[in-house]
Amino acid sequence: MSGQSQSGGLSLLRKTVAAIILIPLAVVIIAFAVANRHIVTVSLDPFSSSEPAAVVKLPLFLLIIALLIVGVIIGGAAAWLRQGRWRRAARRLEREVETLRAEIQALKPPGEAHAGESLPPRLQLKPPTG
Repeated sequence: MSGQSQSGGLSLLRKTVAAIILIPLAVVIIAFAVANRHIVTVSLDPFSSSEPAAVVKLPLFLLIIALLIVGVIIGGAAAWLRQGRWRRAARRLEREVETLRAEIQALKPPGEAHAGESLPPRLQLKPPTG
């Protein structure tokens, strides 16, 4: 199988799996939105419950979906911040690898081939006969 047809097959598989997951999810979200479309009042004023200064009126499904989106963003930001040390270590190690590669190239004799260029052929071993 060639690389072109293999990537095409993976793309089709990816699209199929996405459709299998996204279509039912969209149906559930639409059903949830239709069932919870009555207006709710969200008060952002903790001091006055009878006449709050900051009030938002919106459909319940919008409130819940907005809170889910905010939760995902906050969770993603927290995970990104916690992984900062690993990203720093990876960048440091990548710089170190590049420095070491440069040192290795400087130590090689001028006539020697660079890594990956014209490598000798592999030894071909025949399978054992029983």
